[in-house]
Amino acid sequence: MRPDSRIWSFVVPIAAVILALMIASIVILLIGKNPVVAYEALIKGAFGGRQAIADTIIKTTPLILTGLAVGFGFRAGVFNIGAEGQMIMGALIATVVGINLGGVPPVIAIPVTMLIGMLAGAGWAAIAGYLKAKTGAHEVVSTIMLNWIATYLSSYMVTEPLAVGSGTPKSPEIAESAKLPPLLTIGATEMTSGIIIAIVAAIIMYIILEKTTTGYEVKAAGFNPYAAEYGGISISKNITMSMAISGALAGLAGALEVMGVHHRFLGTLSGGKGFDGISVALIGQNHPIGIMFAAFLMASLRTGSNEMQFVGVPKHIIMIIQGIVIFLVAADRIVRTILIRKKKVRS
Repeated sequence: MRPDSRIWSFVVPIAAVILALMIASIVILLIGKNPVVAYEALIKGAFGGRQAIADTIIKTTPLILTGLAVGFGFRAGVFNIGAEGQMIMGALIATVVGINLGGVPPVIAIPVTMLIGMLAGAGWAAIAGYLKAKTGAHEVVSTIMLNWIATYLSSYMVTEPLAVGSGTPKSPEIAESAKLPPLLTIGATEMTSGIIIAIVAAIIMYIILEKTTTGYEVKAAGFNPYAAEYGGISISKNITMSMAISGALAGLAGALEVMGVHHRFLGTLSGGKGFDGISVALIGQNHPIGIMFAAFLMASLRTGSNEMQFVGVPKHIIMIIQGIVIFLVAADRIVRTILIRKKKVRS
C-alpha cells in the first residue's frame, strides 16, 4: 500500500486507536488493574443500554459540528482555533431569539433559531477571516482573543440581562416551539434530532468539498495559495468565506445544544467542545466522514469513562488514550515522508 494512498488516511487513525489502547493497557496494568475489565466497563458505559447510547449520541452531536468547523478551516489553509467562541456566540444569540418565539409555530421557530445561531457563529469567525485577509493578522491569535471575548460577553449576559434563578448562571428557557423534538426519551434524558442535523451537515460539507467548484477553490487555496492566486482564485475571498462557513458550523453546534439539550444558555454550556473539535478534526483527517467517526469515538470514550471509575480505573486514562491517538495521527505526515523516502531509496 502506497503511503500517499487514500486507504492510508483510514488506516492511520484506526492503527492509532489500537496502539493507544495497547499503551493505555500497560498504564492500567501498572496501577494494578485489569485492562480487560476496564475496557469491558468502558464499552458498557458507552453502549450498555438505551441510556448509555443516548448519552453517547448526545455527546457526539456537537463534536461532529465543531470537528467539521475546524476541519473545514484546515482544508482551506486557515487554523480556526475559535470554534469555542463561535459555538458560544451561536448558542447565546440562538437563545436570545428562541426566548422570543413563543407565538411562532415550530415549523418556523426551529429553522429560524438554527439559522440565527449559524449566522452568529459565521459573523464571529468572519471577523478573524477579514482581519487575516485584509491586514495579515494571524487567525490563531485573533480567534483565541475572540474566544475570550465571547466567554466574558456570554458570562455577562447570563449574570445580568438574561439572568434567571440562582446557582449556575443561566438564561430563561427558550420557547417550546423552538425546542428540537426528541428522537428518544429515557427518564430525564432526551436524545434529540440534533444528531440527524449534524450528519446532514457532514454530508453537505463532503459534497461542497469534493463535488463543487467552491470546494475545489477552497482546497486549492489551502494547499498552495500562491498557485491558486496565479490561477485566478481570490485568496482573501476564500479566507473570509472559509472562516465564515467554519464559524457557521460551530454556531450550529451551539444552537443545537440550546435547542435540544439544555433549552437555555448556561454559563458552562460549551464545556470545551470547541477545543475538542480540534482533536476530532485531526483524528478524522479533516475529512467530513472521518470526522463523524472520530466524534463518535471521542464521545464513546468520554461516556464510557464514567463506568470505568466503578471498577477502580481513573477516567483520566481516557485522556491518555485521546492524547496518544492525536499524537500518532498528527505524526502521520512524518510517517508518510519516511516511508516515501525509503521507497525512493529502494527504487
